[in-house]
Amino acid sequence: MEPITPQEFDLKSLPDGFYDDPFPTYRRLRTEAPIKALGDGGYLLTRHADLVEVYRNTRSFSSDKRAQFAPVFGEGSPLYEHHTTSLVFNDPPLHTHVRRAIGNALSNRMAEVLRTDLEDLVGRLLDDLDTADSFDLIADYAARIPVEIIGNMLRIPREARGPLRRWSLAILGSLEVSADDEVLRRGHEAVSEFLAFLEAFVSRHRERMTDDEDDILSRLLRWRAGDYRLDGAELYHQCIFLLNAGHETTTNLIGNSVDLLFRYPDILQQLQAEPDLIDSAIEEFLRFESPNQLGNRTTTQEVVLGDQLIPAGTVLTLCIGAANRDPEVFVEPEILKIDRDPNPHLSFGSGIHTCAGLNVARLEARVAILRLIERFPGLSKAGPALHARRARFRGFETLPARP
Repeated sequence: MEPITPQEFDLKSLPDGFYDDPFPTYRRLRTEAPIKALGDGGYLLTRHADLVEVYRNTRSFSSDKRAQFAPVFGEGSPLYEHHTTSLVFNDPPLHTHVRRAIGNALSNRMAEVLRTDLEDLVGRLLDDLDTADSFDLIADYAARIPVEIIGNMLRIPREARGPLRRWSLAILGSLEVSADDEVLRRGHEAVSEFLAFLEAFVSRHRERMTDDEDDILSRLLRWRAGDYRLDGAELYHQCIFLLNAGHETTTNLIGNSVDLLFRYPDILQQLQAEPDLIDSAIEEFLRFESPNQLGNRTTTQEVVLGDQLIPAGTVLTLCIGAANRDPEVFVEPEILKIDRDPNPHLSFGSGIHTCAGLNVARLEARVAILRLIERFPGLSKAGPALHARRARFRGFETLPARP
């Protein structure tokens, strides 16, 4: 489709074609209206430098979403309580405490401990696909990996993991700008069901936990910072956050990456011939098709970005997908280069809100993609793919593939 003009652009009313390819519109916005006034009084930012400034200046740009979420979800509602407790939607000191607890649990060393489980899981999934004429890369492969890995991290029994993906999609769906009443109802229901499950599950785990256990849930239960500890509903909400943050974005990272390999068969051949490029390839896939396209901050005081004076209390939407293709930062940004260096993409954010789970996400994508193209050297697309109709979280509903 033709790019949407800055004058016509409305995040709350996007045509279907936008979801298939938003980048021409982002390019036009970045060129013609890099600080775009939105109809609700907020602004959309599309330049890399502006996003970096906002990420790093936590005094002027707040992640706290209580004022923004109250009229959307209803103060005290399940979605409100969850999202306003989550690490990503908080400022220090709560953010600092929770970040340290989760960062300790998701360290690079802990990610490497998960490698054996991940290799075994990917091997089993590929064995299941080996005899199939075709399969859905999302449902049959990409979505199953993070659910199983996060389930292992939290020690959730395999037989109890059935609702996890449904809960995650419902909760994350509530964050879309265009979420309607039915989407919100499913989100509230999912939070309530997940909390009830975790209350019983964590209680049992705490009773059985021994001093030598070193899984992530045990680390969260033991973590202390002076008199502060994660407990009760706050602990449960961070467990939900771990599933949601690690599940949908990693599913999308794997799906988007494989789709890029379908679209650029020369890149697929290059990666198969030079598998040592997998680390830089993952970073380029993240830049080119970020699983998380939009973020938000609220100004705490009057600020100036570019030549725009922005009042205190203004909601800013950070367009990561546009910033990741800013020609002021990236040479030939519309060209996929899996050996790109440097590659300062913003797909994991920046500053104190850099994604806490980036080590796990990179590891999952690295193993999932490399093992897939090694096992199936003739891997190809098997039919039309369908992008999810979401502006914030970019990924596929279905992606048919042939081994």
